[in-house]
Amino acid sequence: MPRTPTPARRSRLFRVVAAFAVLVALGGYLAVQYVSGNKGAPHCTVRSADGTRGEDRTYEMTPDQAANAATISAVGTTRGMPERAVTIALATALQESALRNLDHGDRDSLGLFQQRPSQGWGTARQIMDPVYSAGMFYDRLAEVPGYSRLPLTVAAQRVQLSGFPQAYAKHEPDAALLAAALTGRAPTTLNCFPSAATATGPGDAAKVRSELVSAFGKDVLPSARAAGASAATSVSVPVPATAAAAEAGGGTAPQRGWELAHWAVARAEALRIDRVAFADRVWTADDGWRTERAERTESGTTEVRIGLAQ
Repeated sequence: MPRTPTPARRSRLFRVVAAFAVLVALGGYLAVQYVSGNKGAPHCTVRSADGTRGEDRTYEMTPDQAANAATISAVGTTRGMPERAVTIALATALQESALRNLDHGDRDSLGLFQQRPSQGWGTARQIMDPVYSAGMFYDRLAEVPGYSRLPLTVAAQRVQLSGFPQAYAKHEPDAALLAAALTGRAPTTLNCFPSAATATGPGDAAKVRSELVSAFGKDVLPSARAAGASAATSVSVPVPATAAAAEAGGGTAPQRGWELAHWAVARAEALRIDRVAFADRVWTADDGWRTERAERTESGTTEVRIGLAQ
């Protein structure tokens, strides 16, 4: 006569079966995600263009952090600041706010750089504007004699007057990695995979153009294109030929193009961008960067083409 399983044996058997079912379901989910190109939770990754000792360095962040980093970089380059200044600004924001636009802090500190209204940085509303706060940081950094030759922690401290001046140094490697990508010096090193689950409505071309002008200044878009562009599904940003390239028979300023392209990728979730194309590379929200034939305008310039979700 077969033995009747005891309650303890039935409980163990149930747990084993349940665990197996969970593993099977997880395996199936991962397989579907891999095949569909879904990269999991929304995130952005920046990697080194050439690895140190054969190993790539990477830094991962949320889309919101990437968007703030892109704004900090854009404000700096638009003011003519060198990549070193962008690195200093990014390291400072990494330490002060982890690249989050905080509405709180020590005493009356606010924003990406934890600037204080009571210390002359501006009103609370101004400081909470990333473009304004980044601009204020660069204004004060530019007043530091020889800042580009100073150790990063010294340059940052002379702007911030922090109680923990050595804390900025630990962020220098990640800040340098971000600066290389966001200033356009290291093409296709920034990848973002925005969340489709939180998306609401189509992208707004007018908003993208407005944000471009806010970050890069009015000259980023020719006035006729900015005022009269009728495309509702995309935004094209011309990248003019450099003087040297023009003398050689055409070409573009590739670093500027990659700066704009990476800005668009970093702002993809907030602005509902699902495609960015420049030179012979295309980024999509599902697959990241891939190679594609470049398109050139009749004037000989290329464009950064920003496609919007519908």
